[in-house]
Amino acid sequence: MRIFTVVVFCLSLLSCKDIQKSPSLVDEVAKKDPIEIQYAEGFSIHEADNYITLTVKNPWPSSDESFTYELKKKGLTPEEDSITGRPWHDPGFHKILKYPVESIVVTSTTHIPSLDMLDVTDKLVGFPNLNYISSEKARTLISEGKIKELGQNEAINTEVLIDLEPDAVITFAVDGTNKTVENIKQAGIPVLYNADWTEKHPLGKAEWIKFFGALFDKQKEADSIFREIETEYFRVLEIAKNAKIKPTVLSGAMYKDIWYMPQGDSWAAKFIEDANGDYLWKETEGTGSLSMSLESVLEKGQNAEFWIGPGQFTSVEQFEEAHSVYSEFLALQNGNVYTFTSKKGETGGILYYELAPNRPDLVLKDIVKILHPELLPDHELFFFSKVE
Repeated sequence: MRIFTVVVFCLSLLSCKDIQKSPSLVDEVAKKDPIEIQYAEGFSIHEADNYITLTVKNPWPSSDESFTYELKKKGLTPEEDSITGRPWHDPGFHKILKYPVESIVVTSTTHIPSLDMLDVTDKLVGFPNLNYISSEKARTLISEGKIKELGQNEAINTEVLIDLEPDAVITFAVDGTNKTVENIKQAGIPVLYNADWTEKHPLGKAEWIKFFGALFDKQKEADSIFREIETEYFRVLEIAKNAKIKPTVLSGAMYKDIWYMPQGDSWAAKFIEDANGDYLWKETEGTGSLSMSLESVLEKGQNAEFWIGPGQFTSVEQFEEAHSVYSEFLALQNGNVYTFTSKKGETGGILYYELAPNRPDLVLKDIVKILHPELLPDHELFFFSKVE
């Protein structure tokens, strides 16, 4: 489930088949050393002394396209710059740019924690709808006027963005048809897809910090940060295996008489599984949302012991005002409903939407604490809070 408010940029660029037909590109990439990408399925990185090849694969659902970007190191001599044997505008690449980038525009709040962790938040110069940002580092820069407002949703202010002249714009696409970025492309500003939101494994989303590490020439730092998150995730996973029971779990809530909840292969369902919980819809296939009738949810989930992620509800009173049927669920009766929408940033942005994809270790700790509090007695809930 992805509920991020973002700006969708899409490029009219070369197809994956065109890339595959370029012998020079295939040969050169084969010579480079790949950076290990263990969990993320959406990108790969190959690194040489003075350049990096960054490939983003299948950047939106049902896509079979790939986008390859060449990153050339800044400050090279003419001899060093020609080491690849390709002209600067080699048609085998969707975009060629120089790194490390000194200024950047991102379009999803999920991109910002990577900038924070790599200590490059000061390179962020623009973002659509600043109120959604929760990062304290970014909010300080916003208050100082160093990060510019770029509009909302598809209503991007391209004039402001072009005036900023960022080294790169990082975007994502839902279907590959939006043409909003045409003016930016014509201005010569590199635009790169980021597909972190399509990843299935919790650590796959977090591994996209390596994407930003390549752009800022901080590959070692990105790998080190990710390894710490990975280590902590698996430490908690092992702790969860010691649970003596596996509580049943319900999720989601109704919107206009349709109950939406995570599918069995989704990111959210994976957290419940790894926390040694029994998600009642774990057998369903897919990574998005299920659309269920109230009757079917009540029949299967009425006696669920825990209710995790009940939409936008943050209080029992809100449940009672929305629909009388909610009171029939055992988890609500017993006070075992936990939400992630209560914890917000300075201007109302929900912290979970921004930071959780980058810190799956904290999400897992929270859910283990909810389902098996005796296993993590000293942990205080970070993203979640009990619905009172």
